[in-house]
Amino acid sequence: MDIPLISRWRKRRAMPSGFAVFGSPDPPDPAMLAELLGECPLLRARAADDGVELDDTAASLSALDQLVPNWRDEEEQALDRLGNGAGLYLGTVIVRTVPGARWDVWPNGRPIVRLATGREIDTVELGHTWAENGSPELSQALAETSED
Repeated sequence: MDIPLISRWRKRRAMPSGFAVFGSPDPPDPAMLAELLGECPLLRARAADDGVELDDTAASLSALDQLVPNWRDEEEQALDRLGNGAGLYLGTVIVRTVPGARWDVWPNGRPIVRLATGREIDTVELGHTWAENGSPELSQALAETSED
């Protein structure tokens, strides 16, 4: 439900958007974490509606970048979920295509991608920026990550 007063209040206070993973204090099983974070049901459904198959490849990121961003007119909650999905999907593609990349979780529960170099990438933040503004392009984020 969109309540204009609350929506304006959240924007002024930069309420955080995102996705968190909580569970046991032990490090998560990488395969289970990759499967969980790779689901992205809203993004996959939206892409399928536009004829784009998300097959966890760089080509599918390029196809997402080419979609007409008609979701930007939707209510904030749907845009937030789409941004989460875009970030998690970007992370999924990075983990599957960049040697040594893996999912990790910050202490606050935020999933990030850790590269073999030790660099951490907050793909959820990148996904939100992409969903709201269209940039950086997801395919460009992958290309920059592959250079590390």
